[in-house]
Amino acid sequence: MASDESRVLLWTAASGGLPANETTFGKILQQQGYTTGLVGKWHVGVSCDTRNDHCHHPLNHGFHYFYGTPLTLVLDCENKHTEIGRRQMPTYWFYTRILAFLLLLVTLGKVSGYLRVSWRVVSILGLGVFLFFISWYSSYGFIRHWDCILMRNHEVREQSMVLEKTPSLIRREAIAFIERNKQGPFLLFLSLLQVHTPLTTSKNFLGRSRHGLYGDNVEEMDWIVGKILDTLDQEGLTNNTLVYFASDHGAVLGFRIDGITLGGWNGIYKGGKGMGGWEGGIRVPGIFRWPGVLPAGRVIDGPTSLMDIFPTVVQLGGGQVPQDRVIDGRDLMPLLRGQVSHSEHEFLFHYCGSQLHAARWYQRESGRLWKAHFVTPVFHPEGHVGCARSVLCPCHKDVTHHDPPLLFDLSRDPSEAMPLSPSSEPSFYAVVSHIKEATREHQRTLTPVPRQLSGFNTVWKPWLQPCCGVFPFCWCQENVHPRDEL
Repeated sequence: MASDESRVLLWTAASGGLPANETTFGKILQQQGYTTGLVGKWHVGVSCDTRNDHCHHPLNHGFHYFYGTPLTLVLDCENKHTEIGRRQMPTYWFYTRILAFLLLLVTLGKVSGYLRVSWRVVSILGLGVFLFFISWYSSYGFIRHWDCILMRNHEVREQSMVLEKTPSLIRREAIAFIERNKQGPFLLFLSLLQVHTPLTTSKNFLGRSRHGLYGDNVEEMDWIVGKILDTLDQEGLTNNTLVYFASDHGAVLGFRIDGITLGGWNGIYKGGKGMGGWEGGIRVPGIFRWPGVLPAGRVIDGPTSLMDIFPTVVQLGGGQVPQDRVIDGRDLMPLLRGQVSHSEHEFLFHYCGSQLHAARWYQRESGRLWKAHFVTPVFHPEGHVGCARSVLCPCHKDVTHHDPPLLFDLSRDPSEAMPLSPSSEPSFYAVVSHIKEATREHQRTLTPVPRQLSGFNTVWKPWLQPCCGVFPFCWCQENVHPRDEL
């Protein structure tokens, strides 16, 4: 990862995103006659060169319908705190004050006669200070307005989002999509806003949980999922619909604002969201439901991958995965149906951004699950699990490189508390050698691609800003019917 490379897109008006040559499962299922919809978060870009080219938009990547936010939730959306600009804004304000002070000194020097400069020079200096201020404040000063928006297909429907009613809108749109398309095959990708900071929770769910605001947000998410399942039941779709519920990462840890904890808990597993390859950040539960096809109550302990969604959905829809590239995912249906006892994955590789941090190996002969950490974040303060300087730990700086790697036997030590050594594990060198060779083989399959998260591709570009009016005068509100309120 280059030093100027971001982990995620921070602006709806950034030019990075999902390239046009990537094939989504939505695109393949469209070709198989499915009606495809995405409701909720997208967060892989909107436009490339102009405000309305929408090259990265869901409708250009295999979805017939989109309703939701093209970015994600950030603290700025609540209009109480700042997240995106919390590091940059103090610096920009500092330099703005310095420049303004210099301008004041020059002006006073000119008025008093101590400085022999023309008013033209003073005016140019003043214009420069003003342009510097506008250049950063026009983006960081209006983050909520630029980033916290709702779109329906290509149209901006709400700018800025009113978070208190957003869960109702997302639920309404998801249910409406199912009801509109119940007569034919459909795919709904529902990417909920819960449980993401700022943990905005509808008033009916505040105080319900014993686990604070985070728990309240989980309760609301659970209720919304229940309403989606109720809709499938009411429309007679339950027995021919596969439902898969999962999360993209573990809970964030150690995140507090105004004395309120905005993170969750990862149980026995070490680490959390954005902490490299530690289990707490990458091990999440997955729940499947398909009555009559999948046996109810079956528990699978072995790890799979979210990449498995792609081939599983494609093959269920009657399509074929692309043959012109390496597909890392595996079809989950044999495992889910009980036809095999373990995932097809012998190795899984865990990245932080574009840097490989860890790899795991399922040794079929012994049944042992090994995991090697090549890079780990440096936790602050010492002995603390987390990076106090940032919610997300860095991927390439403030890290420790391990050679030989830290080795754990997850089948006996799932908490990654006891790193193995040649003295404690006789097969240490053989296991490490095998994992290293598999890692080299895996990396030989990677193809260089244009960097979508470079500094240029992630900076705010006003000419790409989605707007529901005439830029920069963008403002609109979505209506919620009383029966849709939570």
